[in-house]
Amino acid sequence: MQRINLTVFKSFFKSANAGGILLLICVLLSLAIANSPWKDNLQAFLDYPLGTDFGSIHLRYPLLLWINDGLMAIFFLLVGLEIKREVVEGELSSPKKASLPILCAIGGAIVPALIYLSLNSGTITEGGWGIPMATDIAFALAVINILGKRIPASLKIFLAALAIVDDLIAILVIAFFYSSGIELTYLLYAGIGLVVLVVMNRLNVLNPYLYLIPGVFVWYFVHHSGIHATIAGVLVAMTIPTNDTEIESPLERLEHALVRPVNFLIIPLFAFANTNITLQSEMIDGLAAPLGLGITLGLLLGKPIGIFLTTFLCVKTKIGVLPKGSTWIHILGVGLLAGIGFTMSIFIALLSFSNPLHVSEAKLSILLTSLFAGLLGYLILHLSPKKIISENKKLDSKTITIGKSLDD
Repeated sequence: MQRINLTVFKSFFKSANAGGILLLICVLLSLAIANSPWKDNLQAFLDYPLGTDFGSIHLRYPLLLWINDGLMAIFFLLVGLEIKREVVEGELSSPKKASLPILCAIGGAIVPALIYLSLNSGTITEGGWGIPMATDIAFALAVINILGKRIPASLKIFLAALAIVDDLIAILVIAFFYSSGIELTYLLYAGIGLVVLVVMNRLNVLNPYLYLIPGVFVWYFVHHSGIHATIAGVLVAMTIPTNDTEIESPLERLEHALVRPVNFLIIPLFAFANTNITLQSEMIDGLAAPLGLGITLGLLLGKPIGIFLTTFLCVKTKIGVLPKGSTWIHILGVGLLAGIGFTMSIFIALLSFSNPLHVSEAKLSILLTSLFAGLLGYLILHLSPKKIISENKKLDSKTITIGKSLDD
């Protein structure tokens, strides 16, 4: 009997772009089902309750909530691990390295938020100001990886560092502005769990999986405290031991173990569950309303303007320098790729509005704008003067784990 040739599948899942392609497939599939006779079946599936309640322990929630608050906590755990690794040994490990991506991420977050507020201030959609601040690191890196050696490898590192800081800003925004009804008792319990994790770190516990046991309790208590449960993932990540040597640290072991499940299961599942948008005429009209325009202009104009102007000021004041081998056209292209909000923007949209129509309008605006920003950013970078530098091979060896799969 002839065996099935799995080489093509193995090659696909080892590709740097596989996560982004799978994500796009899930979005298209979800949209197709949401606008078909099966839309009610899909919604019923997402609303199906899972888990159990016993005594004062409440763990029975709809499938959609388990995805958004449970699985996405693992995504945020990976983001937290990436942030900590970059701070300890990567592109954020020194003021000289970190200054430009940090300041650009701040500029690329403030300008979109101001554009959104200028259009929505005083309206019922004012609370969505955090939506255009976010960058989807998986999609942005997938697009820039497609360009290969047409662009300097230093530019990929710059985008990765910028997107990581952008994620940190989004995490802080969610924690401080999109959490409500703080329950101090549960917050205290979560704090005790974190103390246990810190003690484990100080006792040099090197098995990263042991940290996940108290981590589950931290997630539960944070979830019930009123702070969004995904923040627990970041808090737990900060306690995992790491180092700045060539020896693989517990943090890196856990990071490598999570990359594929996050990129090939959690993020696509989140996309599938949250882009089941049944198109309505009101939603199309909403693209030109303050909500839709705020998101579109924030991501498509605010992101590149904020990043470009901040880079310009940093270079002129000698706070930072352009990534080696890059030009101002490259910075504009990177700014547009940062306008791919998608995962994080949709996540903040879910926290911003209680009106389902506003949520759907926001999702549609995010999807269309992210698609256009990605295409425009790709074209600008693709058509930019090809400038190969000797550092490319060395820089390409750096591991950028979020948004791509690892070969090991």
